[in-house]
Amino acid sequence: MSAVPDGAPVPLPSPEVAAYLDMLAAERGAGANTLAAYRRDLDDYLAYLRRAGIPLEEADTHSLRAFVADLETRGLMASSAARRLSCVRGFHKFLYAEGYAEADPSVAVSGPRRGRTLPKVLSIAEVDRLLATAHAAAAATEAGPARRARRMVCLLELLYATGLRVSELVALPRAAGTTRERYLFIKGKGGRERLVPLTEASRVAMTAHLAAVPEESPWLFPAESDSGHLTRQAFARDLKAVAVAAGLRPDRVSPHVLRHAFASHLLQNGADLRIVQELLGHADISTTQIYTHVLDERLKAMVRDLHPLMDG
Repeated sequence: MSAVPDGAPVPLPSPEVAAYLDMLAAERGAGANTLAAYRRDLDDYLAYLRRAGIPLEEADTHSLRAFVADLETRGLMASSAARRLSCVRGFHKFLYAEGYAEADPSVAVSGPRRGRTLPKVLSIAEVDRLLATAHAAAAATEAGPARRARRMVCLLELLYATGLRVSELVALPRAAGTTRERYLFIKGKGGRERLVPLTEASRVAMTAHLAAVPEESPWLFPAESDSGHLTRQAFARDLKAVAVAAGLRPDRVSPHVLRHAFASHLLQNGADLRIVQELLGHADISTTQIYTHVLDERLKAMVRDLHPLMDG
């Protein structure tokens, strides 16, 4: 796919892609980031078809298999290629269902084989080190740096207490910091709503941070950005600096890793998988089942500790 020169207008998507994206937004509540990712994947697919001289309406099973092979020759990881094929499958299914195409050529096409990748997880002790380092920085720094340090404490305490997506966390309204409730009301992906409980440590951290947030700010974490609030990239960058100070490898620490830690540590301590699904805001339990390795270990430990034949 050719790059768009700087300053040039971004070309409009094809009518078929535009219709598909409209459906995703209207019927599935897809957000701007999701729609942009889908459009990139479909633009890449349509560019491949053009290079191969295949009109979209003539794409068949052989075309899709050749596209998958092309992805592999370009060095895409199996997981990335599988995600792109999933997008293309959904697109062809939509074209067939809406009468844009006479058949769905993607039905018989299998994706690249993927190994089961488990999420990176920090231990409870490592998360404690991270939090302790952030708290120490907030207590030791001067007024200006202290405000930034207290913001980081607030971000970390909230993230580990709630398991919020980083996009949900950085866009919390200022009102979240003034709530008297012991939970937050979150509107997540696809407009789905959920309650997440707050720990006392996260409530205290919000109160301390809120003292430095201008009253006119609509955001709990205001920043000089297009959105007006802290960006995910800025939070991730600052978090890696705290990780280094805590003696942790920065490549092992990210906002998403802390979300994984939240879920894994709950399961390790006996939480039900369905409850964790609700807290994470997963629409489908299959998404949460990436954590079943934690349950497997817990079950092994229960058998080892409780089964009468394990005494010897």
